[in-house]
Amino acid sequence: MCRIRGRTPLSIDEVVKSAHVVSAHQESCDTKSCAAKIIAGVLIPAITAYCGRGFKGLAGDGTGPIKGNVVPDSTLPYSRLKTLFLDAGNTIVEMKLDYIASALKREGVKCDLADLRRAEAAARPVVSAALPRLRSTEAIGAFEFYIREMLLRTPMTPAPGAEKVLRFAHDMVPLLDRIGRVKFWGSVIPGTREALAAFRGRGLRLVVVSNSDGTVEDLLTDVGLRDFFDAVVDSHIVGYEKPNPKIFLHALEVVGASAETTLHVGDLYEADVVGARAAGVHALLLDPYDDWSTADCERAVNLTELLRRLSGED
Repeated sequence: MCRIRGRTPLSIDEVVKSAHVVSAHQESCDTKSCAAKIIAGVLIPAITAYCGRGFKGLAGDGTGPIKGNVVPDSTLPYSRLKTLFLDAGNTIVEMKLDYIASALKREGVKCDLADLRRAEAAARPVVSAALPRLRSTEAIGAFEFYIREMLLRTPMTPAPGAEKVLRFAHDMVPLLDRIGRVKFWGSVIPGTREALAAFRGRGLRLVVVSNSDGTVEDLLTDVGLRDFFDAVVDSHIVGYEKPNPKIFLHALEVVGASAETTLHVGDLYEADVVGARAAGVHALLLDPYDDWSTADCERAVNLTELLRRLSGED
């Protein structure tokens, strides 16, 4: 038996029966394959929704985490900011998705890079909501969960079943090990160099505050971005991981910044917004496809949009 808060317990037969709602075909299936469909399409969305952490569903519907009233864009003190903290992954650099597409192709499955990119962004609210349970963004299980949620939202030809998607995600872990994080995350997000140069031109101090494995500074050097930053704070090196406010307080101390005039920019609500606020730092969430429409923080499509706000253009 299992219980979702406030609801009548579900028997295992009822849960297995529910899997057929998720399945695109009303065909019989064994318990194992049904369980995969339940996990991917029923239980995670249901539990997340009942916990007040709605997210994009498998079909792309739903909303981001509901944390309160949506804050209007005029609340951040853009004109008074002196320091920008920036997350690394999905803020200034992104995964080289062709590695994933190539791995899928070797399995006889094709997908479009644009679809992978869209699916990755749609998976972020799910990953964010799961962080309290995953405990660390850097754990192998967290990476596998992240890739799984991305692949579940990616159109593929031929369409694999949920069980195959789980296996694909599991197989991406040794792929990351072989390639290495520096190369895997070695794609600079378009417009980033120009935005960083403009931030520097405005006299802002720039600091990377990233959950990583000790390689984020090497990554920034490898892609030619290190010189833009006054400091790089890597969770593996300092011993604190977002959302622990200590990592933000450490970053403030390193560059002699004040929380009241510092803005942190990242892509995961639980890590970046919750953590920054706990340290008294302003926070902005990057949301390129409007997946976080109900989040109680300011959002921007990318760093270029943030630059326009700093310049008073938006």
